[in-house]
Amino acid sequence: MKHLIFTVLALAVTLVTAPPVPAQDRKPVVVELFTSQGCYSCPPAEAYLGELADRADVVALEFHVDYWDSLNYMWHGKWKDPFSAPEHTQRQRLYNVAIRSQSGVYTPQMIIDGRLEGVGSHRGRISDLMNQAAKAEGKLTVAVTAQGGRLQASVSEGAAGVADIILVRFQDRAETVVQKGENHGKVLISRHIVRETRKLGIWRGAQTALDLPADAARGDGMGCAILVQAPNHGPILGAAICPKGPLS
Repeated sequence: MKHLIFTVLALAVTLVTAPPVPAQDRKPVVVELFTSQGCYSCPPAEAYLGELADRADVVALEFHVDYWDSLNYMWHGKWKDPFSAPEHTQRQRLYNVAIRSQSGVYTPQMIIDGRLEGVGSHRGRISDLMNQAAKAEGKLTVAVTAQGGRLQASVSEGAAGVADIILVRFQDRAETVVQKGENHGKVLISRHIVRETRKLGIWRGAQTALDLPADAARGDGMGCAILVQAPNHGPILGAAICPKGPLS
């Protein structure tokens, strides 16, 4: 009887301590950082995003907003972020309406899978949100492969619904010497800097495949990602980074 108890306990310990699912087997979590080179508290968040950009289980994207460009910082003046764009600010505002029910925005802010948000420099909190998003049910499998000298995206079938298939083109890395504003004198390193988002089609619940435009990842140091996102800046249902290297 005592031997049986020990056996059951050993089995219980084995079950509890079973290894987690490897990161490479999880469906990627999308982390969007809204930032600005004019924001003093943003560099730590950008450094964190740079680490996330190297993870296979994360699609990390950096959106530079434009509302810092016109702010004057004492005698150091204004600094116009060279990567800022009004459409990035609009994307952030729409997210905040959808997630926080308010149009007010702040930097550095990270949006996780279009569902959750937090201060981008608060690593522990963001990590918890990423783990929460990774467990969401019904996530789609998205893949981007090279076919006949072009990139092709595929999206798995899923529950009935409609979502936009979005191409995101980004610059892999940039180093900027900031000469004015709150970060004057600093050298900032950015990763996966979004330069364009483009709607390619609509997913309607069935297995879907489409060819990406020829310029999807063209250009020195450029990369791309595919997002499958519910309308009106809703939840991101699936995502993938485009493969690097020459197309076969």
